[in-house]
Amino acid sequence: MFKSIRNAFKVKELRSKILYTFMMLVVIRFGCQLPIPGIKTTFFAEWFEKQTTDVFGFFNAMTGGSFSSMSIFALSITPYITSSIIIQLLTIAIPKLEELQKDGEDGRKKIQEYTRYTTVALALLESSAMAIGFGRQGLLLDYNVWNIIVAVVTMTTGSALLMWIGEQITEKGVGNGISIVLLFNILSSVPNDVRSLYYRFIFGQSVAAMAIAFVLIALVILAMVVFVIVLNDAERRIPVQYSKKMVGRKMVGGQASSIPLKINTAGVMPVIFASSIMSFPVVIAQFFTVDYNSIGGKILMMLNSSSWCRPEQPVYSIGLVIYIALLIVFAYFYTSITFNPLEVANNMKKQGGFIPGIRPGKPTSDYLNKILNYIVFIGAVGLIVIAVVPILASGLLDVGHISFSGTSLIIIVGVVLETIKAVESQMLVRYYKGFLND
Repeated sequence: MFKSIRNAFKVKELRSKILYTFMMLVVIRFGCQLPIPGIKTTFFAEWFEKQTTDVFGFFNAMTGGSFSSMSIFALSITPYITSSIIIQLLTIAIPKLEELQKDGEDGRKKIQEYTRYTTVALALLESSAMAIGFGRQGLLLDYNVWNIIVAVVTMTTGSALLMWIGEQITEKGVGNGISIVLLFNILSSVPNDVRSLYYRFIFGQSVAAMAIAFVLIALVILAMVVFVIVLNDAERRIPVQYSKKMVGRKMVGGQASSIPLKINTAGVMPVIFASSIMSFPVVIAQFFTVDYNSIGGKILMMLNSSSWCRPEQPVYSIGLVIYIALLIVFAYFYTSITFNPLEVANNMKKQGGFIPGIRPGKPTSDYLNKILNYIVFIGAVGLIVIAVVPILASGLLDVGHISFSGTSLIIIVGVVLETIKAVESQMLVRYYKGFLND
């Protein structure tokens, strides 16, 4: 990784792109320190201390701590991520969007335009809910119409600005801008998380106990990172053979190829979907007074991940079983909308391709579907391990939320690997250009 970065800085064009990306990230970090006018900046710090739930912990990590400090980037790019998911799901239900998706570059630009509009609408909705709901509880210095409007406009504009910065990084920088912004926000919380782990397990212990705790924590984190990397890169290659055919006076074709099916086809999306569904009722409940001794309050506790795997309250771990079931369901669901075996089989048939030992057409589709179901289950089990280990640590050891575990870890490793591959591919393209020019 470091060798790739060092080589990239030797290339003027890539060096400019990396520096541009860095400057945009500096702008983001500066914006994270600017508070929204008319709000009490310490409100969420005090509010978090009173909460028995950790439902906003991951959201705060995704915003780089901007949510807890209520800066202009309090919503971060979460509205964009949500709108991208919504538009992607709508391409299945709306034929016109499905046609646009298959319409090449022009269709992609149109879908991107719809995503932007949806992002602004969601940011407006979320900021209004926060300004009104939390404003009544003391977020606003003066709860009046003017301060509500200022807070809503500021948060919506901040989210739109981050979306624009992400797109600019994609166009003029290195890698996927939105992913890099999300990665940068999560990594900005790591120092605080390291400090929390230090005071929880190392501080005040004997030298031997400190050494053992440090080694164990480092080994667990390293094992999780390695596991995520393996899960991210693992794939099943389906061999494909193309028959020879006469084109003009030449015989073409006959080459062998393969279809790479990633083990973790759905990526981090099943975790995001499952977490969102489980936390949605808990988030809504934060705007109201809830009696946690009532039946409704106990159901909310069951849906809250901070209540799972606690020996003193084992009944709430039923929520963990529901969470695992949702992970498996969404792993299959998201894979089904991103990979269509029937379409792949038909394309192979048109191009004269076939899987050795499998007849073209429906048999090929059935074979791909069978293989896909098998590897998706393996990928789902891998996601369950990554998501559940931090929950077990939180429940049994009272670790609390840390940004480099579970969903965050998948995002961090995935984006880093994606960015490194983007840098290496640009270096490779430049090498071939230089070779051809010579």
